[in-house]
Amino acid sequence: MAILSDKWIRDKALSEGMIEPFVEAQRREGCISYGLSSFGYDARVADEFKIFTNVDSAVVDPKDFAANSFVDRKTDVCVIPPNSFALARTVEYFRVPEDVLVICLGKSTYARCGIIVNVTPLEPGWEGHVTLEFSNTTPLPARIYANEGACQFLFLAGNERPEVTYADRAGKYMGQRGVTLPRL
Repeated sequence: MAILSDKWIRDKALSEGMIEPFVEAQRREGCISYGLSSFGYDARVADEFKIFTNVDSAVVDPKDFAANSFVDRKTDVCVIPPNSFALARTVEYFRVPEDVLVICLGKSTYARCGIIVNVTPLEPGWEGHVTLEFSNTTPLPARIYANEGACQFLFLAGNERPEVTYADRAGKYMGQRGVTLPRL
């Protein structure tokens, strides 16, 4: 597996709509950076957040997820309570080529503040807005800034197209838009 360069990412984004909207160069002035980098793409977090709350004494169960575990906020700055988390989504919509796997890593700016970004790999053939989990590991409230960088996606070329892509098996998160809660 080889990591794919800015040239490859730019070509696929512009010719095949792999990333929409696509920012061709790193934007950094006065914000947490986003856009194309040497061997990746720094995606932005949208202004839609689902912030974890335990007001209704819900139990977190991935097989029977209670939507009342979250409060919805549309805001430029999301405040995550101490030792809690929020779900959000990328501004960008991704279309992963059938012979590529995409790995996501959190931005160091957030990591150095105790904020961890988690995303599972984007499988070959998957498309949609990426749901992001921001975990605030600190005992203090933490801010997440909408429309600024949240994480970096790395594109890895497989040696060939897999027998079955995410699209082929009609994966449950295919084509998701907005912040998407767990599905069984």
